[in-house]
Amino acid sequence: MICIKADIPDEICKINDELKAIYHSSDIVCIWVFKSMEDRNKFMQETIGMAKKERENYYNLFYSST
Repeated sequence: MICIKADIPDEICKINDELKAIYHSSDIVCIWVFKSMEDRNKFMQETIGMAKKERENYYNLFYSST
C-alpha cells in the first residue's frame, strides 16, 4: 500500500466511498462523485482503458448535473 498525504475537503470525505471513483496519474488525483452505486459501477465499467481526459469528458456527458 502507498499512502500520499493530501488535504481532501471534508465534504468529499463525508461522501460514501461507494459513490466515488478515483483516478490518479503521476501528478494528479481525480475523484468523481455519483448519485448511486449503480452509476459509479457503470462508469467504472464503461471507462476501462480510458485516459483521464476521456473519462472526464464521459463523466461530463453522462453524469454531470451542470
